[in-house]
Amino acid sequence: MLTPKAAALKYNSLNDNAPKVIASGKGDLALKIIEKAKAFDIPLFQNEILAEALTKQEIDTEIDPQLFKAVAEVFVWLMKAEESIELSSN
Repeated sequence: MLTPKAAALKYNSLNDNAPKVIASGKGDLALKIIEKAKAFDIPLFQNEILAEALTKQEIDTEIDPQLFKAVAEVFVWLMKAEESIELSSN
């Protein structure tokens, strides 16, 4: 069985040059991060390779430039998910 991994990202285009890892962990800590996201209705995106890379980042630091493309795809997915939620609630 694989060890759960999770990372939470934050990005403010006005203040940040790149997204920042604000929480990450493996095992029980990852499960708590996922539980907290669900409690706040934050959409979850699963990508084991990206999660592994993000859990190696220091907390409250910008992600490595090598991860920009993969993380940009996550943010595009998130925007589409939010649009879909907005459309279904109208």
